[in-house]
Amino acid sequence: MNRRQFVKGTMLEAIAASACGGTKRVPRILLRSSWQTVNIGDIAHTPGVLAVLERELPEAEVRLWPSSVGNGVREMLRARFPRVEIVESEGELKRAFEESDFLLHGSGPSLVAERDVVRWREATGKPYGVFGITFGVTPPTGVDRAAEDVVARTIGVLSGARFVYFRDSVSLAVAKERGCDSPVMGFGPDGAFAADVRDEARAEAFLKAHGLEEGKFVCCIARLRYTPYWTIPAKRVGRDERKHARNEAMKEHDCRPLREAIIAVVKQTDLKVLLCPEDETQMAVNKEMIYDRLPEEVRGRCVWREDYWLTGEAVSTYRRSAGLFGHEMHSPILCIGNGVPAVVCRWAEQTSKGMMWRDIGLGDWLFDFDREEEVERLSGAVLEMVREPGAARERAAKARELVRERHREMAGVLRMQLPQS
Repeated sequence: MNRRQFVKGTMLEAIAASACGGTKRVPRILLRSSWQTVNIGDIAHTPGVLAVLERELPEAEVRLWPSSVGNGVREMLRARFPRVEIVESEGELKRAFEESDFLLHGSGPSLVAERDVVRWREATGKPYGVFGITFGVTPPTGVDRAAEDVVARTIGVLSGARFVYFRDSVSLAVAKERGCDSPVMGFGPDGAFAADVRDEARAEAFLKAHGLEEGKFVCCIARLRYTPYWTIPAKRVGRDERKHARNEAMKEHDCRPLREAIIAVVKQTDLKVLLCPEDETQMAVNKEMIYDRLPEEVRGRCVWREDYWLTGEAVSTYRRSAGLFGHEMHSPILCIGNGVPAVVCRWAEQTSKGMMWRDIGLGDWLFDFDREEEVERLSGAVLEMVREPGAARERAAKARELVRERHREMAGVLRMQLPQS
């Protein structure tokens, strides 16, 4: 910068400061997040990213542009983040577009709000970035023209971002292979790791009512290959016969190892087992495929949670447990984010998101249920986790610190895109 540019810039800053009464306004971020409320993991993306922004960018004002905050989620977010405005009406959104400096797309299974990112870009011309998503493997070029067009469009939107962070290294590699060339791309852990919402009262009441003592129980979650959203009335979707057939064909294969691990825990330790859900469909799966098929003497040390819960109660429960294992991804994320050990079981239908366990140093707590040799090792890994709680928690804490460091770096990149206060 030469002297003339420096003097001109200084004068403009002085004029702006004078117009604002001698102070600059705070930078403003519009967070696009909150995809649905039937899954505590989808809920957790939002408080997680908000917690990162609160911790690392306290000088910024954050507004939330959600898809869904019903079913008690709005109240949970307002209680934890009272300063965050939730933008829900068109009038509020118009004002947010005018006043915000940067659009941040939150964590998710994909570029969930791609259309809204494009809307922001076309309406404002202001910068945007992406915070921890999965980018799926797609068919080879020429196999499916329509699919190729969709991928190309998404790559174009991602390439226009100031930064794009992928929540697993496989997604990052695929995006690069497909031609994504955002100025900053890297591994960025799911925002849900940072979720710190709590509901201590509900958790304590439930545990007391079911005889579960702190540190004396382990959590387990069973699911089907595809989430049967058609069983949730509020979704109003018809049954996908292909997905239903795949679920039926694989449910015994996938749930048997969980039952075997539970039997091993009950017979070889003094721990109890809590069967809990991550989404609204899993209470039924836990009942049918796990609880009802356990030997009677084992079932007596197991608790089946029959109703859905919100993220705050789940976090407060997981924090009191000896660990968690099962087919889900975000309950383990919530556990590791709170220093609680967690084992993940995955399969191809769940995309590459499970690979983040390797990315944060927990590869031997990740089991691919499409590989029989890994299925057979689950019980031993769960037993080792609960029999050596000190070592397990130390590993969880180390992974949590790695995640926090990456979140810190991601927030630092975001700060550089904001007007300096």
